[in-house]
Amino acid sequence: MSVRPIIRFPDPLLRTPSAAVAAFGDDLRMLVDDLLDTMRAAPGVGITGPHIGVLKRVVVIELSREDGVRIYINPEVLWSSAETVRHTEGSVSMPGATEEIVRPKSIRFRYRDIAGETHEAEAHDFLAICIQHEIDQLDGIFWLQRLSKLKRDRLVKKWEKMQD
Repeated sequence: MSVRPIIRFPDPLLRTPSAAVAAFGDDLRMLVDDLLDTMRAAPGVGITGPHIGVLKRVVVIELSREDGVRIYINPEVLWSSAETVRHTEGSVSMPGATEEIVRPKSIRFRYRDIAGETHEAEAHDFLAICIQHEIDQLDGIFWLQRLSKLKRDRLVKKWEKMQD
């Protein structure tokens, strides 16, 4: 288990779709452990393989220590509600930059666990937002792409000034 370097915006890896995980074994467990350590150190509530340069469909979410760690391998949204919610989002790959995004309030999704077993589940509110955000990342959609061009351009300029 180790904290790995996080890929920073505007690295093109953040816009590259990830490959499905096919092997469920020790290498995957080590990747998940590293993702958890890296996310906690960032700090963040969600992280994916691409955030550390590993283009595999692996998501780790921990909304709180009491809530526990959620691991989603090869997640995909099956259904999303027409009802939406507005929430402030950001990324471990762009620390300090946030903006409001509108997403479906509820989703039904399929994923595999660390052992390779397939599951379907529903998520609502903040958890649904987090899962959608991380699945976007796996699909090569960095969260900024969900903003209007005007908001995106403003945020990128602000981010660039923060880097000086």
